[in-house]
This record gives sequence, structure tokens and C-alpha cells, in this order.
Amino acid sequence: MAKRNEPPVETATPVAAEKTVTDSKAVVRPAPAKTKPAAQKHGFKLNEFIVYPAHGVGQIIGVETQEVAGFSLELFVVSFIKDKMILKVPTSKIANVGMRKLAETGVVDKALTTLSGRARIKRTMWSRRAQEYEAKINSGDLVTIAEVVRDLYRSDTQPEQSYSERQLYEAALDRMAREVAAVRKLIDSEALKVIESFLQKGPRRGAKADAEAEAADDGDEEDVDRAA
Repeated sequence: MAKRNEPPVETATPVAAEKTVTDSKAVVRPAPAKTKPAAQKHGFKLNEFIVYPAHGVGQIIGVETQEVAGFSLELFVVSFIKDKMILKVPTSKIANVGMRKLAETGVVDKALTTLSGRARIKRTMWSRRAQEYEAKINSGDLVTIAEVVRDLYRSDTQPEQSYSERQLYEAALDRMAREVAAVRKLIDSEALKVIESFLQKGPRRGAKADAEAEAADDGDEEDVDRAA
């Protein structure tokens, strides 16, 4: 019975122009929230920018204590301004959900360098690749997200992306740009220009060269698929 009353990781309650996200699995009757002072908690500080894997870069705007299902629950209040969303994350669950600090400068440099490499595209069904790309985007790992941007990027000499490819590319690009902007203290448009400059340093390929590049990678990728 105790497990059934365990505090949730997240819940959802709409608030004015923003939405507050916590877990839909539990009925929550929030008590009056008390915001704690700006002391460092669990390695995070008030007003610090962080990365939440499922949503990208957000900012800790408060620490609250709420009574949830009979438990006193301490929560980080994280704002995602661009998405007009407030996320409340139990401080005890930050490791489980993968919330982390912004990437170090060296990791950002590695992610940008990744963009200049040759795209590695599996010759498998698009539905399977799309699932893998989505998992990479939601991994919260900046270098892994950069791989998606690199693999789905299309130069002017290459075939246009399909609608679903474009959606995933833009999602990965947005995630990466926000973190690069936060780390390098740029605005989003400046971060996008930095990313674009690294993408343009990559191998220039037309349709024929593109097919040859895929074929070169195909042997290893197909062996992996067969093993799976």
C-alpha cells in the first residue's frame, strides 16, 4: 500500500498563460507553496540555467515545499520561457530524470566539432531511424543531439528533407542552439549562426556523393541491424 502513495515525479496544472507540469498519475491537492531562500540545493542554485532532457534548457526560479498525497515534497520550480511552461521537479528525483547543469565549454566545443563531421545515416526504415533520433534528442546529451543535427542537415546541393525529417531536425537544432546560447551567453539567433557555420565546414555532398557516403557506412550499419 505504501508504494501506491509514493510521491509523483511530475503533475500538471494549467496556470494563466503558462502551464505547470507535474505527474498526471496522481491527484494532487497542492498546499500553499513556500519559496525557500536562494541557498544551493543538491548542487543547483536559484536562477541557474539547467538542462532537463525532455524539454531542454530551463531556469530554476524557486524551490517550493508542497503537501502531496500526505507527503511533504520539496520541488525545484523550473521555467521554460520560450515554451511558456513551468516544470516542478522533486529535488529527490533530479538524478532519475537526468536534470543536469549546462555543458562545460569543452563539451560545447566537442558538440560543435561533431557538426563538421560526415553524416552517418543507417539504411534502415525511416520509422526506426526516427525513433532513434527522437531518443537522442531527449537524451539530454549535447554531443548526441549534435549528431542528430549533423545527420539530418541538408545543404543546398542535397535533396530536401521530408516533413518528418524537418520536424526532428528543427527539434534537435533548437535544443542545441538554446544550450550553446546559454553557455556562450548569446541570443538564440547568434547561436544558430555559430551552428550553421560549423555545419557548412562539413563535407559538401551532392546526391551522388551522398549515396556513396551512405554505402560506405552501410556495411557496418547492416551488420549491427542483423545482430539486433
